[in-house]
This record gives sequence, structure tokens and C-alpha cells, in this order.
Amino acid sequence: MSAQEQVQPLWKPGRTLLEQSNLKKYMDWLFVKKGLYFRSYHDLWEWSVTDLEDFWESLWHYFNIKSHDLYLEVLQYPQSGMIGTKWFTRAKLNYAEHIFKNKTKDRPAILFQSEGTELTEISWESLEKEVAAVATWLRQRGVRPGDRVAAVLPNIPQTVVAFLATNAVGAVWSSCSPDFGKPAISERFSQIEPKVLFIADGYLYNGKKYDITSFAQELSAALPSVKDTVLINYIDVEIKPERFTSWEDILHLQNFGLEFEPVAFDHPIWILYSSGTTARPKAITHGVGGCLIEHLKALTLHQNVKPGDRYFWYSTTGWMMWNYALGSMLCGATLVLYDGAPAYPSSQVLWTLAEKARITHFGGGAAYFISSMKNGVSITSERLSSLETIGSTGSPLPSDVYEWIYKQVKKDVWLISLSGGTDVCSAFVGGCPILPVYAGEIQCRMLGCRIESFDENGKPVSDELGEMVITQPMPSMPIYFWNDEHHEKYLESYFEMYPNTWRHGDWIKITDRKSVIIYGRSDATLNRGGVRIGTAEIYRAVESIPDVKDSLAVYLEKSNGEGTISLFVVLYKDKSLTDELKSQIKDVLRSQYSPRHVPDTIEQVDDIPYTINGKKMEAPMKRILMGQDPSKVINIDTMRNPESLKAFV
Repeated sequence: MSAQEQVQPLWKPGRTLLEQSNLKKYMDWLFVKKGLYFRSYHDLWEWSVTDLEDFWESLWHYFNIKSHDLYLEVLQYPQSGMIGTKWFTRAKLNYAEHIFKNKTKDRPAILFQSEGTELTEISWESLEKEVAAVATWLRQRGVRPGDRVAAVLPNIPQTVVAFLATNAVGAVWSSCSPDFGKPAISERFSQIEPKVLFIADGYLYNGKKYDITSFAQELSAALPSVKDTVLINYIDVEIKPERFTSWEDILHLQNFGLEFEPVAFDHPIWILYSSGTTARPKAITHGVGGCLIEHLKALTLHQNVKPGDRYFWYSTTGWMMWNYALGSMLCGATLVLYDGAPAYPSSQVLWTLAEKARITHFGGGAAYFISSMKNGVSITSERLSSLETIGSTGSPLPSDVYEWIYKQVKKDVWLISLSGGTDVCSAFVGGCPILPVYAGEIQCRMLGCRIESFDENGKPVSDELGEMVITQPMPSMPIYFWNDEHHEKYLESYFEMYPNTWRHGDWIKITDRKSVIIYGRSDATLNRGGVRIGTAEIYRAVESIPDVKDSLAVYLEKSNGEGTISLFVVLYKDKSLTDELKSQIKDVLRSQYSPRHVPDTIEQVDDIPYTINGKKMEAPMKRILMGQDPSKVINIDTMRNPESLKAFV
């Protein structure tokens, strides 16, 4: 028996989940409708990535997707590669229309809480009225299918209303969080030339109000394509720009109900942006149908979201998880929103929300759960009686955090670690309700995602560290990048290393039991003596030391083919990097992993550079330390903490 087989799972699905999960119901449906029987999830996955047309067509019928025109072909391949793949040709549909299929008086559509307000409910009736009013106004102002609508809004119900109205009229949505740097927002929206801009008068964070009305005027003036700017009164600033349209005035418009504009399957739904850490952010454009069918699949089958559930993911409107969480409404769930800092007035605030709002599915970035563990958050699982799943994404979740969740949060919760990204507005690997959870491992490759681990020769490997690739198209892959007529940016982003094969930029291992371990970004991977080391391993070990608050590891190549690992650590207050602590760090890495993991140098810094979306900026720091011009390597407006650069520059 191998060591891997001896490891005990932290969680196993109970009989109810095994027999009544959405995934099991789908497998039963496949047997009844198509005569397809699968003994295990892995057999089902193999079919889903081998018979692509049959699989995606089965989802179309299983989810009863409404099309205003019959589709001709499920899948139409381009002459070469994946770019230009067509799905469900001639179909006409609408994402928002599928959300409103779940309208009911039995439960609220949205629950909302912020730093400044108590938990409030928004009914489906109220949501529909507001969306109808905003959609009517958009049509009156000349917004047509394909026009862009931009938003600089916090994570509030009005943002959901504005998106649904935009989608209802067939326009294209694009949003930035108001805490983005001003140049970063301008740089993104100037690429897509929006016709309408929705913007709040300010936002709340860490107990403070931030007035952005002056920026609202600057941004509106700086975007010549914008014909109308709508101001949402959120923090009650005293002086409001007179030439802006008031959100409240729009809501009082007389209308004849909510109408949905059917659009082609590959009509753009929203434009998301790459982090822009090294160059101008890429405007990644997704299709309506691709996101619709992918979100139904991912949330229904892989997270078991059901009608009446309450779905929460802590996010800003600038992270793709905001868009993904909206998809829970497709499944009949109530969407739970929170606006503000995740640790104000205390680290308990979101966990208290989970109890108060009776959240079924609670999600956040891996950094949030690491912080909760390190801050000693105290949770009584009895208070979380409604909680069925905890979701984590953004970066690899360390094994000790898995164990903390099961020991300190809730012993029978299903922990779902996801990994995907802005690129597909979903996940490639994630949860499975009929498989166990092992510490540090993602349960499975998701249905319809042909994920492989490639070695340096471009050959698939098993139970070995390799480059994560996707070898078959998915409906939610970008339809194109905005202003990338010949797909040069698209090709450069994913297809440079392996022609016709999507390289995602992560080091992964597909284990013998078909689970997945992610080791960090491959473009920031450490390479010691030909052995590739994921940065997540370094962080997992180093940040387990009580004095260490955060860390960043960088591999610096030399001209002779050798290289060095430099480790930068942030210590807790009043701690300093002594020789004893350096020795402790090296000993921990040596004992937990190998001598190859031990850094050549260890330095103390005040802070580690992060993107606004909470990702460590490994590759840009590597380039700066290799001597490249910082101004050409990084855009500080995409950073959460630009002052942290000083130590590296």
C-alpha cells in the first residue's frame, strides 16, 4: 500500500449526499435518458472530455436551457486550434432571463449587509421591478445589443440590478471595484468605449467612508464614448454632480415590465481584465451562452447549489468571483452580498454573517481562511447549522488550513477548493459531492475540462509535477480579447508554449487517485538542480512558523544556468529576523520538504506586494530583482499595497 493510499480523508460524503446530490441526479438522468451508466465520477469525467458534443448537449437538455431559436450544431471546430470554436450555433438566449426563471415569493432574491447596514432582504418582486426600470432607461438612452456598460460600484444590490438590466437589453457589462487606482480604472474602460457609466458616490472600508464623486466626474469626462453617467447614492455625500443621472430617478420610471433581448450564444456577456501587473490589462471577453451553461454546470453539479440555498462569496466587483457568484441565482439560490472589509470591526464579521444569514455555501479567497486561522478566529459550529460547503480559491489552500477548518470551523462541512480564473470565469478543477476531501488536494478535474499535467517535453504525466494544460475547448473560454482582431494577445496568453493546447500557467500534480494539487504559478516557479518547486510549498512551511506573517519566494537565474532562491519574510510586530529565526526557517523547509527548498538568502521586508485581487506578485518581483525597469514591469494601480515595492526596487 502506497503512502498516498494510507492518508485518511478529512471528509467523506454521507449517504444523503451520495444518493441525493445534484451530480447523482444528473448521473441517474443520463442512465434513464441516454442509457449511459458510470461506475464512478472519474468514468463520468472521462466521457465528458471524450464525447464533448454529447456531454455539453446533455447539459443543455438537463438544465432546460431556453433558446429563442433552435441550435444547429453543438460544436463547430475552427480550421486549427481552439480560438474560434463555436458552440450551439444559431441559438439565441439571455442569461438574466434564466435567473428570473427562479422568481418566487417563497424566499428573497438577495440578502445584503455592509459595514454600515444590518442584514436586509430584497424580494424577487422588488428585484424584477428595479431591473425592469433600469432596462427601460437603458433602452430609452439608446443602449443596444453589443453596446458596453461600465460600472465602478461596490458589492451592493444596485450593482446586481445594473448588471441584470444591462444583460436584459443585450448590452455588455464591465465593472471595476471603486478601490482600484484611478488610472487602472481609466486604462480598462478606455479600451472598451462604454456608452453608459454607473458609479457610486463612494464606498466603505475598515470603518471609513471614501468619497469618489470628484473621480466620477474625472472618469466620465475622460471617456468620450460615455453619453450618460448614473450616480448611485451609497455613502450620502453632500455635494453631488448636477449633470449626472440619479439612480433613484431611474427607479421611478414607468415601464411595461421586464423584457429580455435574445442574443447569440457567443454574444459577449461581460468583459473581465487580466491583472495588468506587467502590461496593459487584457480585456477578456466572454460569451453569454458559454457562461450560462458553465455556471449551471459548475455551481449545480460541482458545488451542489440547490433552490432555496443561500450562496455567499466574499469578493469585490473587480474579481471574477463576483460574476461567478451571480451564477448561483441560476440555480435558484438566494445571493448573499457583503460590502466592506472582511476583518472589520473584527475577524469574526463574515463568520457572524454566515450564522445570521443562514448561509449554505460560504466562499472566499484562500488568504481569508489563512488569516482567520492565524488570527485565532473562534467559531462554534453549532452556530453554522445551515453551512454545507466552504469554498476557497485565488491561491493554493495549505494543508494546515484544511485541517483547521475541520477542527475549528465545522467537522462535517464539505470543503471545496477551486482553481480556474478570469480566463474562463469559472474553475477547471474543483469540488465533487461524491468524492472524499484530502488535505491540500482539490477533489477533481471538473466535467468537460480536459486538464493534463505536461512535462518539459509536452507529454502528459501522472503523479508528477507538471505544467497545467487544457487540451480540449470549453464553452466559457474567451470568445476573444477586446481590440485583438488577429488574436495576437489571445495566442500569446495561452498558446505560445504548446501550439493548440492551452497552457494555464500553474504547476500541478494529478495524483494516483485523480485529485489535483496546485503548487503555484509556473512562471514564478523555483528550479533547484532541475527539480521544479512550487512556491505554495515554501509558503506553507514558512508561514507555519509563529513569528512569520507572510512571505515571498523568488528564483533568480544566473548566466551559467544556475540560480538562487531568495526568500522575503514579513514578521509579526516587534519580531526581527535573527540568525536563530533564519535557522528555524531553513530547518522547517528542510524537514518538511527537502534541502532543495532551503533558500540561499532570507530578508525581512515590511510587506509583500499583492494585486488588488489578493495574489502575491511573484513574477513581477522576480523581474525587478533581475534588474528590469520597474515602470515597465508593473502597473502600481493594479496593486493593493504599492508602498511594499520600495524594499524590492
